[in-house]
Amino acid sequence: MGTQLLLGGRFYSSSSPDATAMAVTDGTVVWLGAEQPGRALHPDAEIIDLDGAFVAPAFVEPHVHVTALGLKLTGLDLSGTRSLAECLAALRAHAAAQPRGAILGDGWDETRWPEGRPPTVEEIDAAAGPGRQVYLARVDGHSAAVSSALLDAVPEVTSTAGFTRGEPLRAAAHHRARSAVLGGLDRARRDDARRAALDAAAASGIVAVHECSGPDIAGRDDVRELLEFEHGVEVRAYWGEAVTSAEEAKALVAELGVHALGGDLFVDGSLGSHTAWLREPYADTPGTGNGYLDAEAIAAHLRACTATGIQAGFHVIGDAAMDAVVAGFQRVVDELGGPAVAARGHRVEHAEMLDAEQIGKLASWGVIASVQPVFDATWGGAGGMYAARLGAERAAALNPFAAMAAAGVSLAIGSDAPVTELNPWLAVRAAANHRTPGNGISPRAAFAAATRGAWRAGGVRDGIAGTLVPGAPASYAVWEAGDLVVAAAADSVQRWSTDPRSRVPGLPPLEPDSAPPRCLRTVHRGVTLFEA
Repeated sequence: MGTQLLLGGRFYSSSSPDATAMAVTDGTVVWLGAEQPGRALHPDAEIIDLDGAFVAPAFVEPHVHVTALGLKLTGLDLSGTRSLAECLAALRAHAAAQPRGAILGDGWDETRWPEGRPPTVEEIDAAAGPGRQVYLARVDGHSAAVSSALLDAVPEVTSTAGFTRGEPLRAAAHHRARSAVLGGLDRARRDDARRAALDAAAASGIVAVHECSGPDIAGRDDVRELLEFEHGVEVRAYWGEAVTSAEEAKALVAELGVHALGGDLFVDGSLGSHTAWLREPYADTPGTGNGYLDAEAIAAHLRACTATGIQAGFHVIGDAAMDAVVAGFQRVVDELGGPAVAARGHRVEHAEMLDAEQIGKLASWGVIASVQPVFDATWGGAGGMYAARLGAERAAALNPFAAMAAAGVSLAIGSDAPVTELNPWLAVRAAANHRTPGNGISPRAAFAAATRGAWRAGGVRDGIAGTLVPGAPASYAVWEAGDLVVAAAADSVQRWSTDPRSRVPGLPPLEPDSAPPRCLRTVHRGVTLFEA
């Protein structure tokens, strides 16, 4: 590769916060400092003029569904629909423009519609036309509205748990329908979707993603194909299937070629679909949601993975689900010891409802929390979906990022795309501007969780990944950004401009209404993945 000398920039570097130049040799950062000594030290380097742009460590997306995101980007995206009528109109237009094949849509959210309800089978049939298979996933991915043709094609769905006539499919019924419709897509369409998703990641300053797959999400063929797919964005694959023995764990990893047995290994579902597992009933419907794994099954999976050196993890949202996870961890810690468990860097995904005692235990066991702050930005607040589902008091306690960080829980910030937008700056901004006072973290802590923390969540613990210091991989993004600031958490009024003497690097403003920076270039280990 040779040496490149980036000049005239502003660099987010803890070792050289006042640097205006950076040298990269063969994919590694070798020097940061001022322009004049940079030219003297690297006289034969290729010069890249940054023209004042902001250069920062590239992002890592720790929780994404690549093929599903790509299908949303290339297909029927319902996330912008403002009413049921708009949703059905979008379906009608898409069906007319694409007259053949199954229709996959994603992103509808009835809690944001004036009608306050999802589409019915009859409405979907009328909009899409007779005999058309239609699968419309709710924004959280834990339920779906479907057409009668899809129900006819998978008749066992109607006798499966999670089917209630006149309502969206949930739980096992939803998983069956999703598997059927995804299985009907050809390889070319799946690859087009993967390319679109990974291209979008690169254009967002992301150089690596953690795919959270599983038998009830996209299936074995999808994860194998994704790992075979050639793209500059690095993919780490998590497979959400519970095992009961070390031998089973090793065989499953070998069979699929995945990196870990976690991600969306469902302990419960989601709040939006009323399938998160709660201690107390929902505020707006009877019942306490769905529990898919109990403490015994969690312990068996964790024990098997810990013994074989495999990272494990669990999808956990509700407080009862977290009770089961903590109980399962406690059993394995009692058997194998805390250091053995902590050494694996096991994960919990989402972790929205947890109390101080649970936070303390997770921290002591070295558990990493993969969190999605845009959930709070989208559904939090007094009038949001969380308050409707749980009541204001319970809702205000969700996503306690500050308490988790203060206790020593390592955070990795992501999106769960396609559930929320694949835009790391929005996630960082949401973490710093939490809807509940006291739950947010500083912009610097949030940025670290979306870079260094996300690398760590993927097992990279070398201390330099996700930084711009000599010796670090040259994985960075170049951004069009205005003035940089050093900012405290949103709960503090303290703000001050970057001063080189402070030795603290600045970030773009992350106020609630601030526009996110625009990506100009994304580079991974010296290789350019995206250029505007």
